[in-house]
Amino acid sequence: MKKFIPDSFQVPKKLETDRIRLRMLTIDDLTKDYEAVITSLEHLQCVFGPFDRWPQKDLTLEQDLNDLRFHQEEFQKRTSFTYTVMNLDETRCLGCVYIMPSTNVKYDVVVIAWVRKDELANGLDKYLFITVKNWIKEKWPFDSVAYPGRETSWDEFKDNYFLQSTA
Repeated sequence: MKKFIPDSFQVPKKLETDRIRLRMLTIDDLTKDYEAVITSLEHLQCVFGPFDRWPQKDLTLEQDLNDLRFHQEEFQKRTSFTYTVMNLDETRCLGCVYIMPSTNVKYDVVVIAWVRKDELANGLDKYLFITVKNWIKEKWPFDSVAYPGRETSWDEFKDNYFLQSTA
């Protein structure tokens, strides 16, 4: 079985532009992440596709902590990479970026990004997508990248375990 990323690959610690900073999502981000998620519930239920149920309206702080712990462990094990999207002074979580192995053999990786609902009007979603797409192309070792809901149909990922468990 092919490894998700080569052992020799240096996983980028961060990506920073004049508008945003991406870095590993950790349990230390709980308060800011939870606030971003809880204020964007209906918007986020569409981001992960028509068959995804995350986040539920009754999402608790403890459940979000468990999700963050899971994503942090995945990152440390190099099996999947979740980056928090922060403003430059790190006072506000603006969203997340998920870089996950694909179960669809046509793709090496699935990349999903979201921004909080109150950042949609200022064009942050489009900006984040273009920024991440260029970053993946320039810095990551993938040949075929799927961007479900953006450039790839959700139908190709109905059975993708990673998308059904994303939080």
